[in-house]
Amino acid sequence: MRTTGKVWLVGAGPGDVELLTLKALRVLQACTVWLVDDLVGDEILVLAPAGTRIVYVGKRGGCRSTPQDFILRLMWRYARQGKAVARVKGGDPFIFGRGGEEWAWLAERGVEVEAMAGITAGLAVGASLGLPLTWRGVARGVALVTAHTVDGSQPDWRALAASGLTVVCYMGMNDLDQLVQALTTAGFSPALPVAVVHRVSTPQQRWLTTDLANLSSAVATARLASPAVIVLGEVVERASGLPDASHQPACLAA
Repeated sequence: MRTTGKVWLVGAGPGDVELLTLKALRVLQACTVWLVDDLVGDEILVLAPAGTRIVYVGKRGGCRSTPQDFILRLMWRYARQGKAVARVKGGDPFIFGRGGEEWAWLAERGVEVEAMAGITAGLAVGASLGLPLTWRGVARGVALVTAHTVDGSQPDWRALAASGLTVVCYMGMNDLDQLVQALTTAGFSPALPVAVVHRVSTPQQRWLTTDLANLSSAVATARLASPAVIVLGEVVERASGLPDASHQPACLAA
């Protein structure tokens, strides 16, 4: 039996309010309850109509987070009350956003669910820095992966090293020494160009370029931290917004 309310899983993009889709904006302004993730920017929150109930349910790797079970039950409770509920997520709900799990859980309990796509940081980083994630004859595709999982498992780094794809790594900042070791053991070259981008598309965006062998020391020197994405691949050298290969690894303000 369906409830009278509804939940929208809304991708708010990487932070820049102008990257919010028109469809997402329309849905957000029709919802009376927003459950908001930690990475959703303040410029998006000010779009909420007067009277909107905004509930912060932040989830950040390595930080104190709102339990997922609590978030699920909160969405279910508001929907049962007949509310139009927006689960507002940074990026896209279905790219490391647990949108699929939430949809399935709610649907099993009779809650109507719809999703709004958002621009994920791993794709926004290309346009933000003039960094082509694919390039004919250099990188014929891109893989979005996470370096952090609850069970401690890792992507198939060896297969990715052999693929020639550009690899965009989320949630990889907590233990860079371990990540570099895993990548080089799997066959990634220590000389592979790398870009690290903090808070993609926002006024706080900062970035650096280096190579894989010097990744940990470069990040430490630049004092970059999460949230950030790590771009691995020869395409980094072809980015028009980054220093050319003759420059030393650098951290620059966007």
